[in-house]
Amino acid sequence: MKRIVLIYILTISFLFAVDAKMEIIKKKINLPTMLVSISNESINNSYSLKIKSLIEKDLAVSGHFNITNVLHKINFNSLPNIKKLRTEDVDLFLNIHIEKTTLGNLVAKIKLYDVNQNEIVLNKAYSTASNNRYPFLAHKVSITVNEYLNAPTIKWMDKLVIFSRYKTAKKSEIVISDYTLTFQKVVVSGGLNIFPKWVDDAQESFYYTSYSDDIPVLRKQNVYTAKSTKITSSEGMIVCSDTSKKNSKIILTMAPNSQPDIYVYDLKTKIRSRLTKYKGIDVGGSFVENDTKIVFVSDRLKQPNIFAKKIGRKGVERLVYHGKNNSQCTTFDNYIVYSSRETDNEFGGNAFNLYLISTQSDFIRRLTGTGRNQFPKFSEDGDSVLFTKSHKGKSYLGIIRLNYNKSFVFPLKSGKLQSIDW
Repeated sequence: MKRIVLIYILTISFLFAVDAKMEIIKKKINLPTMLVSISNESINNSYSLKIKSLIEKDLAVSGHFNITNVLHKINFNSLPNIKKLRTEDVDLFLNIHIEKTTLGNLVAKIKLYDVNQNEIVLNKAYSTASNNRYPFLAHKVSITVNEYLNAPTIKWMDKLVIFSRYKTAKKSEIVISDYTLTFQKVVVSGGLNIFPKWVDDAQESFYYTSYSDDIPVLRKQNVYTAKSTKITSSEGMIVCSDTSKKNSKIILTMAPNSQPDIYVYDLKTKIRSRLTKYKGIDVGGSFVENDTKIVFVSDRLKQPNIFAKKIGRKGVERLVYHGKNNSQCTTFDNYIVYSSRETDNEFGGNAFNLYLISTQSDFIRRLTGTGRNQFPKFSEDGDSVLFTKSHKGKSYLGIIRLNYNKSFVFPLKSGKLQSIDW
């Protein structure tokens, strides 16, 4: 079976460039045009249309396909009209069949046709016992189609996003979702629960800060068993902002003496080591350079800015020379995305935009343009950035596809995003 030859050449020298600068070189002739269709026999309910819509959205977010909306519906086991599809300039035809089993499981069967080669190239099925998890059926289909083309991975679409959502004053809950916020499940409720952080890539457990006790407590909870364990606590505040590569240590922001500083906490020995001792505000530490250095936010210049510090050494290094109010950063190898306040309105209405910089050069790139864009988080492959966006009174989850100069936002239907991780 011959595979479709990609009709674009994508050459990316990104985070690992020798001169530590981002270079994006794309020589596009054309992207393959994809038509997604629901079979005539699919169950006649909202699931079919929702799954189709999510697959189209996934493929658009990937940056690897052009999506067309021409009409071409057939039975699942019938062959498409190749001649007609060619006249519509369709390269790939994805036919989806949605059904429910006698046990109530939701099933998505797919057949992918290479129109240029006039042959079927994929024939697979996916199922879920929980119908409200149908978004993950769509994401798995999209990942499979993308892998067939040998395009850069989009496996992150199948990962869980975890976030804190404000409900009312001093009330917030921890929620897990897919990246589009279509699937949502509350995993912690009651009281003020904020700053969730995944323990590791397995996404079985997460850390979060609970204000349900007399003092702030850092807790660890299992997603599947709901078992919750106290890790440590501190007067004033306690937030887990990063984990080491071997998951043996975590970075905490704590304020036992009313002034926030950054600590490393050894999960095995339960010993915490203070990394910063500035008589001001040091928060939001992240590991960089193979866990030998931290990047953090400090008001050492009287306004928040981004600094770096070698673990075990006294000196600090200023990293950002753009903007006067820079806060909330995320790291991937030698790269940092941070949030910068663009206006100076003491009573609200401030704009916050995201910027990408390198720790080894003067490279800088603006990533957003409107609203309050905060809490950036790199994907595990460094190709995308997740963030929260507040604009015109509404709260959104945003995705920036760094190598494709594209961004997408997904609205939160109720509540307000407080912080986020994936």
